[in-house]
Amino acid sequence: MELRHLRYFLAVAETGSLTVAAERRLHTSQPSLSRQIKDLEDQVGVALLLRSARGVALTEAGKVFFDHARMVLSQIDAGIEAARRAAQPAKQRFALGFLTGQEMIWLPEAMHALHAELPNLDVTVSSDYSPDLADAVARGKLDLAFLRAEPGYDLVYRPIKQEPLVVLMPSDHRLASRDAIRASDLVGEPFIGLGRKATVLAGVIKTYLDAQGVEIVPEQLVDNPAMVMSLVASTRGVTLIPAYVQNLMPWSVVSRPLAGKAPTIDLAVGYSRTNPSPILKMFLAQLDALIERVSGAPP
Repeated sequence: MELRHLRYFLAVAETGSLTVAAERRLHTSQPSLSRQIKDLEDQVGVALLLRSARGVALTEAGKVFFDHARMVLSQIDAGIEAARRAAQPAKQRFALGFLTGQEMIWLPEAMHALHAELPNLDVTVSSDYSPDLADAVARGKLDLAFLRAEPGYDLVYRPIKQEPLVVLMPSDHRLASRDAIRASDLVGEPFIGLGRKATVLAGVIKTYLDAQGVEIVPEQLVDNPAMVMSLVASTRGVTLIPAYVQNLMPWSVVSRPLAGKAPTIDLAVGYSRTNPSPILKMFLAQLDALIERVSGAPP
């Protein structure tokens, strides 16, 4: 069994299609990819994928193998990254990641904490979807990320803030005149849901709506906050979203709090316990003070 077999298998499992995985992710032919997957299944000794006209799905054995394969590749990538860093020890580097939009809140204080201790530190910063950040941390591409506590990754998550969810709607929406919105008020409105890149948030929203006895079927599923706001404005839809997104709102949309006790979602910092970086250790030691400076209250 070779690493390429694992990479091919993950690509097929994540896209749900041999054709899409071959053309868009792996840049190989579909017949060649099928042979590689068949070779992998022969070596494992069980079927990993169910094939149908609608695509492919994981068997029960495939679901178990998927988690292990992803962890193996994460560790390999983390080892490669650590080796590359060890080969260039002269320049101290630290890679930070942020859930898109959160860098506006946390980056200034994070940079202050790092450069106060190490003025010449080379800090790289990226913003991305939460699952992609978790994957990058697990693979050693990032030292630490501000993200959701994504399941399925061997990371340490430390919650740093609870964010209430708010209702997002067009500025001239009929509900905009209200001080607070009930879950039942959203019934019948075009609802913009969250896609595969926001599964943690989607779970919080579903739990809240179920508790309120409200059933809402999203008309569209999107991931990017900017696209969410664009669709809210253009389709006259509504959505539930963490309050930090209010920092990104254009004039065409407004937010209103939920009536009663609003659901919340945790923002966390995530890092790998196997990361030996002394800079990471120093940053974590200053995390309480950083949280206090950002929030204005003790963590």
